[in-house]
This record gives sequence, structure tokens and C-alpha cells, in this order.
Amino acid sequence: MDARQISGEMPAKESSAEKLARLRAELTRQGVAGFIVPRADEHQGEYVPPSAARLGWLTGFTGSAGLAVVLRDKAAVFVDGRYTLQAEAQVDGALFERRHLVEQPATDWIAANLKAGETLAYDPWLLTPGEVERYRAACARAGGKLAALAANPVDAIWRDRPAPPASPTVPHPLEFAGKSSDDKRRALAQRLASDKLDAAVLTAPDSIAWLLNVRGGDVEYSPLPLSFAILHADAAVDLFIDRRKLSPELARHLGHQVRHSEPADLGAALAALGRAKKRVLADPATCASWIFDRLSESGATIQRGADPCQLPKACKNAAELAGTRQAHRRDGAALTRFLAWLAREAPGGKLTEIAASDRLERFRSDGEHFKGLSFPTISGAGANGAIVHYRASRESERRLEDGTLYLVDSGAQYLDGTTDVTRTVAIGKPSAEMRDRFTRVLKGHIALAACRFPQGTTGSQLDALARKPLWDVGLDYDHGTGHGVGSYLGVHEGPQRIAKTPNAQPLLSGMIVSDEPGYYKTGEYGIRIENLVVVTHGANTNGKPILGFETLTLAPYDRALIDLALLDATEAAWIDAYHARVRAELTPLVDKETAAWLATATRKLSSA
Repeated sequence: MDARQISGEMPAKESSAEKLARLRAELTRQGVAGFIVPRADEHQGEYVPPSAARLGWLTGFTGSAGLAVVLRDKAAVFVDGRYTLQAEAQVDGALFERRHLVEQPATDWIAANLKAGETLAYDPWLLTPGEVERYRAACARAGGKLAALAANPVDAIWRDRPAPPASPTVPHPLEFAGKSSDDKRRALAQRLASDKLDAAVLTAPDSIAWLLNVRGGDVEYSPLPLSFAILHADAAVDLFIDRRKLSPELARHLGHQVRHSEPADLGAALAALGRAKKRVLADPATCASWIFDRLSESGATIQRGADPCQLPKACKNAAELAGTRQAHRRDGAALTRFLAWLAREAPGGKLTEIAASDRLERFRSDGEHFKGLSFPTISGAGANGAIVHYRASRESERRLEDGTLYLVDSGAQYLDGTTDVTRTVAIGKPSAEMRDRFTRVLKGHIALAACRFPQGTTGSQLDALARKPLWDVGLDYDHGTGHGVGSYLGVHEGPQRIAKTPNAQPLLSGMIVSDEPGYYKTGEYGIRIENLVVVTHGANTNGKPILGFETLTLAPYDRALIDLALLDATEAAWIDAYHARVRAELTPLVDKETAAWLATATRKLSSA
């Protein structure tokens, strides 16, 4: 403890320049020329605990995807299209080049800037094997090499690094899970045995939470207990978790086939599998390179393949679907209460982004089984709505002013389901351009929601349906159209998605995905419309199963933004039918004032 702390004075906050200088000194001490700083923890999850937020601590960038590469004389931050504007606002351009993660990849930058003979280092806990292979090839192109470090140099200089989380892990009731952990473990163990595998290494906390029917609170927004596990072919599980998270109740819930150890014991357990010459399944997309290194060094035969929990977790069972429908009704009632309140409060011009999102959270917190938000609410007024993953702060927030658009993307975690919904609302009278763009986004949203497709179709094959109305006038959006959603788990989950990028996973009955096309005019406004939908079976055609979508989200669209001249009769009928359903299902759940507003908001498009 330094003198300032002893006297009660807090140490001065370090600048990014000071942190970068100290990191470079640490890299020199460790004998390497550079270091890769991903936005990842040991579990490769979307949300990381504060103790693992290395990229944010070093660069100031707080988005959920990105990385930095630091060399002796230059550095760069790489983010995808969702975060371009955020990176410009948060990252000092004098210290870090700001580059597009896809169009200007880190591998090209490394190949161009690493000097011949130099070593670029990485933490093997924070990169997957595929990432390591790509960075090694980039270093080779530059005439350098890639090397793993035993100790992360960022951790070595992070003076006020938070402690790792240790939130309680609790059982997830069978009424919500729909299937016991014993049944899940036996089903997956049978698959391992039939594939002549002895074990599977699980490092994704949502997979472990699903498999064992447990939930936790180690990261924000997702009820995850950070842990590792080894599932054996006899259905036994070795769970590696901080013992401070356990309780007698949890031990009874897990039963005798689930053995507990500390995370530090994982390496020895992997080495034991190797010494026994076991065949072990590990997912190269979710397991850290460290896992593969330890298994390989100890003599195990590694079968590279998908996390065995991923697909059955994505295909929700009947109880999970019943629960998510109930959660969406309560969530829709909360959002509708908010929209009615917004219609009363926004015209005064005094309402701010944070005040609006705080009120929405209060409405949600009134609902049964509410456990918190499923991600940070995106509450963007005017130009802030054009920042795809905007997060309001006291410095950045705007007022909801007349003649602007307000975009609110939000969701909640309930014991029986996870929600994610976006609505765009006109504050005052919208411009003709705003109505045109909104209606084109809505047309794409409807095209996807209403489509029918043969079994075996992937989300990549459907993505263009949501974009075509924008493509017709030379417009597009720089993000995916749909992501998978968990059942009181992550608001983003795979393997399903709807996006331009190729995805081999077909959409299957029971999968929940988002339907969220958008349009963003930098410096002026943003538009996004999002519902969650579930894949359902339709009638067979010529003997081949046909699938479709059932819309789960219940909340009205802003009629003031709909240009009827751009809609065809089928689209108008779809909106009217959806609004009739919203009105019927939500009216019994809201107060009289909100019900009156809802009746007006959901009236037929043909009415005045």
C-alpha cells in the first residue's frame, strides 16, 4: 500500500499512455517484442468478469468483441462494424491504430509490422487453437515467430486488478430446465461412447450450466458460474469450480456422479487423461489453446469437434419453450408500459437516454421471475442511435428531442426465459426519409419472420431476405441479422445464427433466434427492429419437412414510422395480425391507461 492509500488519498488513475508504456517495459523484461490482448477470458465468453477485462483496462474500449496488438513502437485495436464509432470515442488514436476486425484483420497488420526475427507473444488461456495457428502464420510471413507466455504481462502491470468472481452457484429448477441433469449427462455420454470417445472437455460456462442444471452470477447479464468440466463416457463429471461457490444444497442437487475440484486441478486431470491414452473430445472454437497443449503434451488423442452440449442446448425442450413464451408475455407487458410512458413523457423534450432506460428496467423488475437485464440496454437518441452497440453515459447521453428517432434495444433474464427486443420510436413528427428507412427495415423483418423453408436450411441462406428492401435502394447494415438466444442463459448463443457469413448449422425446431435488421445513418439516427422467433415445424411438402418461425416477442411497432405506400397487402396484413395478437395477449397484463394507449398503438393500419 502506497502513502496516498495510507493517508486516505486514492492513487491517480493511469492514462492509457502510461499503461501502454508499462506494458512495453514488461514485454522487454520478458524478452518479447509484442503481445496480443484479446477481449476474452479463459472460457472464451462474450461477457467477461472485471478481473479478465484486460482489453478495456489497457485501451479504454469496452465493447464485447475486439482485440489489441502491442509492438515496441506501435499498437492497434481491432473491432467489428458494430463498434467502429464506439472505438473512435473510447480509444486514443494517437496510441492505437483503430482498424476493422474483418476488413483490416490483425493477421495482416502483424505480417506488415512485426520485424524479422522478433517474437510476438500470447497468453494460451486467451486464444483458441485456430487463432494461434492464424497468428503463427502471420508472424511467419513477417519473418518472426509466435510464442506462448506462462504469465500474462498485462496482469503483471495491472496494479488494481479486481479479484476473480466467486458468486454462489445454485440449482436451476427442473420445472424450468425441463430435463434432469442425469438425463442430459446420460444422453451425451452415450454419444461419446458410440463415437469411441472416453471424455469431453467443457470450458464454456453456459454449456456446464445447462448440463448440470445450475446457474450462477460470475459475469454480468448472464447467470453463469465460471468453471470447467470433464464429461466422461460413463456419465460422470469432474467439475472444476471455486469451492467458495458451492453449498450443501448444490452438492445434493449434483449428486454423487459429479465430483468437485478446484480450477487449478484441471491441468492434472487433463494430464491423467493423457497418461491413460484416452480419446478426448475438445472444441477448438471454445476451448483455450492451453487445453489442447496440455492434452497433447500428456499423450491424449484429441478429437476436435463441437462442444457436445451446444446443439441440444440450442434446441429448446417443451418446458423451456413454455417458459420463454410466458417470459415474453411479461416482458412485453413491461415494454408496452414503457412505450406508453414514453409517449407521455418524451414530447416535453426533457427526457434523457439514461432516465428512459432506468424507467424501462423498473418496469421489468416488477415482473415475476425477473433476475436482471440480459445485456446493457442500448438507449440511443438521435445520432447515438446510429452507434450499433451504444451505451449511454453521463458524458454521452442525449435528450429525446422533437423530430428525432429513439432506439431502445433491451432484454431481461427471467428464471423461465431470456428476452431481447428492439423498438425504434419517433419523437414528434419523423421525416419522410426516416419513415422510408424504417419501413424498409420492417419489410425485411417481416420477410424473415414470415418465411417458410425446407429442413436443412441455414441462417446464412435466409439472411438476404431481411436485407433486400434496403439493398433495393443501395443500403445495408454492418451486423448480423440474427443470433441464437438461451433459456435463462446467454442472450447470444450458438451454433445457429442468421448472417451473411457462411454458417453450416441448419436451423432446427426449437432453436430461438433474433430477427433484427437495421439501418444506421452516422451522425443522425439509427433504426433497428428486433423480435425473437423460435423455429417450428410446418406441414410437409412432397414428403420433405417444412420449417418456419413463431414470433415470441410481443410489443407494438411505431405506426407513425410506417409508410403504407411501401407495404404490399400481405405485409400490411402481417402487421395487423401481429398487433391484434399483441393487444389480445398484453391487455390483461397492463393497467387501464396503458391498455388504452395499446389499443390505439395496435389499431389496423387502414384506420386513421
